[in-house]
Amino acid sequence: MPRARAWTDDDGSASLEFLTVGVLLLVPIAYLVIALGAIQNASLGVEASARFVARSIAGGQDAPPDAVLASVADAYGLDPDALEVRVTCLPEGPECPTAGSTVSVTVADRVPLPLVPGFLGLGERLAVPVDATAVFRASRLAETSP
Repeated sequence: MPRARAWTDDDGSASLEFLTVGVLLLVPIAYLVIALGAIQNASLGVEASARFVARSIAGGQDAPPDAVLASVADAYGLDPDALEVRVTCLPEGPECPTAGSTVSVTVADRVPLPLVPGFLGLGERLAVPVDATAVFRASRLAETSP
């Protein structure tokens, strides 16, 4: 009979169950926090990039938009060469921007998920796309250059 009692004795098993369930829940939550942090960083980076590039184009600043993009992307740890930038002006014309026109800049990026292996294209397929658009109006009195 003492042998059968050993299988049903629960003394000390609560701590083992707590550790097992705790580790099984902690690992996915930690991964989720890391992944969401990377996505949020990239989201803030593309938003700031779009805003500052649109502002530099609409304001006719001395700094070229490529330098502004590289500076902001570097501040957020993004690769400026991997960013997709699209600039449009309304009304459309040969020069962008003209006085009184509206400048729209869209910046897009793909955020690779942490710890996803790159083989078989998994890293690229499981990347999360983020984009942002900023719109600024060029002053009617400002002298802007293309």
